[in-house]
Amino acid sequence: MLQVKNLNKSFGSKQVLFDINFKADNGKILGLIGKNGSGKTTLFHSILKFVKYQGKITINNHSFSSRDYNSVGYLPEERSLMPKLTVLEQVSFLASLKGMKKDVVKHDLQDWMQKLEVKGKITDKIKSLSKGNQQKIQLIATLIHQPNLIILDEPFSGLDPVNVEIIKDVILQEKRRGATIIFSDHDMSNVEELCDDVVMINNGHLVLNGAVNEVRNNFGLTRLFIRTDLGLDEVKKLPGVEKAILQNNGIYKLWLMSANYGRDIFKTLSHGEYLQTFDQEPPTLDEIFKLKAGENNE
Repeated sequence: MLQVKNLNKSFGSKQVLFDINFKADNGKILGLIGKNGSGKTTLFHSILKFVKYQGKITINNHSFSSRDYNSVGYLPEERSLMPKLTVLEQVSFLASLKGMKKDVVKHDLQDWMQKLEVKGKITDKIKSLSKGNQQKIQLIATLIHQPNLIILDEPFSGLDPVNVEIIKDVILQEKRRGATIIFSDHDMSNVEELCDDVVMINNGHLVLNGAVNEVRNNFGLTRLFIRTDLGLDEVKKLPGVEKAILQNNGIYKLWLMSANYGRDIFKTLSHGEYLQTFDQEPPTLDEIFKLKAGENNE
């Protein structure tokens, strides 16, 4: 388990993190979200002791130290592979920094290449691989030593949907292995799908912290999805409807002034009969992100 308590960080006279508190549990995935420049990367660098900070960061109830680096896997936002090395040479070099022997790396690397469906051989030079496959190689180097704490900064950046799904499967496998996983992403649908918990930083301040479903439910069941023969103008006149649109799938999305109006609308539409689609939900994490990112927390 990783725990961050009262974390503050300044660069000179400019403070960039303000009293950050959260924890990431073993066998769970925590999503770290925020606008560009909100402090996410600085938070990662603080956890890894790349920068000095004020506060306390512990891993499994002890202060993070150099001895813990072998149990950490970090994928930085800025990818950094050496193009003239072969895949085996590159991964072996990075894995050696975590205490792995080259013969063990060579054995395990073949399995990882298959698992991530890398198009290439371990003898290929990095520069001969596509950008997506290079990214997979860096992820392999991050995970091959089976770290207990995994930090992934924008792991899906630049990948096509097929490869995003491959990476998601690997992340979930690492969760089942019991690793503590933190990743950042600008695609809130990925965070909703993968994460148990979410932390949001805005202007260096903690503005969201909790289980994903609990965070969403705290904003109320104010989104309603219905399928009806009524026209859009009639739908907008239903009780408590603040806004309504007709989506391309033929389902109306309604924004309600209060979740309590859902029951009234159900009675109005159903008359005690079957409704093909009636789904009342809280705002998506994407909507909540936009709402909180627009607030001034300074």
